Amino acid sequence: MPPKEPPRRRVPGPARPARPRPASAGARTSRPAPRPAGRRPAPRPPARQPRTIRLGSPRPRLRLVSLGLTLVMLAFVVRLLQVQAVDASAYAAKADKYRFQEYTLSAERGEITDRNGIALAASVDAYDITADPQLFTPEESKVPDAPEQAAALLAPLLGKEPAELAKKLRTPKSRYTLLARKQTPQVWNQIKDLRRVYGQKAQRSAGGNGVNLLGGVLSEPSTKRVYPNGELAAGILGYVNAEGKGAGGVESMLDPALAGQDGKIRFTQSGGRQVPTAGSRGTPAVPGSDIELTIDRDIQWAAQQAITEQVQKSKADRGYVIVQNTRTGEVLAMANAPGFDPNDLSAANAASMGNAALQDAYEPGSTSKVMSMAAVLEEGKAAPDTHVTVPNRLHRGDRLFKDDVDHKTWYLTLNGVLAKSSNIGTILATGQLGATQAESNRVLHGYLRKFGIGSPTGLRYPGETPGILAEPQDWSTSQQYTIPFGQGLSVNAMQAASVYSTIANGGVRVEPTLVRGTKGPDGRFTPAPKAKESRVVSERTADTLAKMLESVVDDREGTGTRAAIPGYRVAGKTGTANRVDPELGRYKGYTASFAGFAPADDPEITVYCAIQNPTKGSYFGGQICGPIYKKVMEFALKTLHVAPTGSEPARLPVTFEPTP
Repeated sequence: MPPKEPPRRRVPGPARPARPRPASAGARTSRPAPRPAGRRPAPRPPARQPRTIRLGSPRPRLRLVSLGLTLVMLAFVVRLLQVQAVDASAYAAKADKYRFQEYTLSAERGEITDRNGIALAASVDAYDITADPQLFTPEESKVPDAPEQAAALLAPLLGKEPAELAKKLRTPKSRYTLLARKQTPQVWNQIKDLRRVYGQKAQRSAGGNGVNLLGGVLSEPSTKRVYPNGELAAGILGYVNAEGKGAGGVESMLDPALAGQDGKIRFTQSGGRQVPTAGSRGTPAVPGSDIELTIDRDIQWAAQQAITEQVQKSKADRGYVIVQNTRTGEVLAMANAPGFDPNDLSAANAASMGNAALQDAYEPGSTSKVMSMAAVLEEGKAAPDTHVTVPNRLHRGDRLFKDDVDHKTWYLTLNGVLAKSSNIGTILATGQLGATQAESNRVLHGYLRKFGIGSPTGLRYPGETPGILAEPQDWSTSQQYTIPFGQGLSVNAMQAASVYSTIANGGVRVEPTLVRGTKGPDGRFTPAPKAKESRVVSERTADTLAKMLESVVDDREGTGTRAAIPGYRVAGKTGTANRVDPELGRYKGYTASFAGFAPADDPEITVYCAIQNPTKGSYFGGQICGPIYKKVMEFALKTLHVAPTGSEPARLPVTFEPTP
């Protein structure tokens, strides 16, 4: 028998899981199968002990988190107290600033009308043209030169330079710029039409995503001052500046009444738009009052036409005509030439933009002699038929005086001295007012003052000159003898006209008035206060002077025959004075003038005319101002329906026959 091989030693492998046996009925399935005999289980490695992690104490961390939260909450509380308690009003104001929008409601400026209610100055709808510069930036417009292109389109419509508009449209970091003020609705409609065309063009291009080049051009409603009659009465009315404030004439003098009171509206806004449901509140604007002047538009037109034609014909510096109601002092016309159009101030000459009739001070010349005669008559020193021998020359003080024309010795009555406008005769007559020349000066000065010379007229017109009349003790040697015939003192045209209205009104001076009354927003008319009155000379003296002034026009010896009006008795006086040139400060040229009233027997209207520095043709007042007086007076008499005179002139004597 072959020897037995030793049994092979089996290395134990990993234990296989026991296969489950199918369960039989009644068998226990919980007991494991027995191990095969002779096998020893493989030894297991010793089990590792689990590593223990020890956590720190959570209390410090909790304290730190709690402290942080506490500080944060404390900051919120402090900030809340600051916002709601300390600075509450400031933050509320800031909130209101952005939440609420406030606009000024411009008050409508009152009208200025003539005495018959015809508008001389009115306000019409207008627009301020504005723009949003941000919409013209390259980022928004997608066009690098959008401001220049838009400016080129707008410049012809707005009457502005393209460069000026382009500069405004390039205003950095701004959402608003003003391009032009007070544009008419027609201009704004043209801009809207142009904007619509470019809007349609933008829709057709770039797939409907194009940019309207004029989309950033906007408007704000406003009003514009217009003067329907152009240059008519511009010197009286004045004008309104770019800010809508009166800047001259009645517009400035009565600006508070004309301007009214602006209102305000405040509403809630969001994103630049009004929130309709939030409502609005504010104060409404109060319209300005309408001003009714004493001016008659038709008489003003006649006066302005007459003086403008003569100033141009005589190539004079300027001229003025005043028409006044002798009884009420109301100014019916006050015309200046040259004038200006307040609708187009850019074309106006600065020297013509005032009211020269009230702002020019000049030596009146012989029209002033009526005051000297009034003093002589009122003081009882002479009568109209008093004889006055007038030599060819008169030596007084340090001067040798003469009349306008060389003549042999004249034998004139006091009436004749006025009719022939004799300087020498006037010096001789006024020399009788006092025992000495100094006393005569004081008496004459008193009458000049009572006639209103050297004092404001009472119109309270801006820029009005009171004239110049020195105190009698300050009169120079020559002034003592020149002032009686109208040299050495100065007046404005309204003062000169008022002198003749005083005589026509029976010796009572009524302060001139330019405003009849005002009509408030409620439509109620309030008459202007009654003009102040003061007696200057007696009614008898005034009546005598009226008859003497008729001789100037009616008598063939008079200097004012060219002012005669058929059918009416006319009283008047010529004036030709040496003129002080304001630039040179010395005498150069002449002031020609004529003053008078009609009908002489029952006066109603005074007309005064003056022309400064006529350089072509005659410079005598009777020859160039007499016809203007006639033309304007005739028109005024017919316009006011003044009946023709039914009596004959007094025809006082002008000369006398000297005794051999």
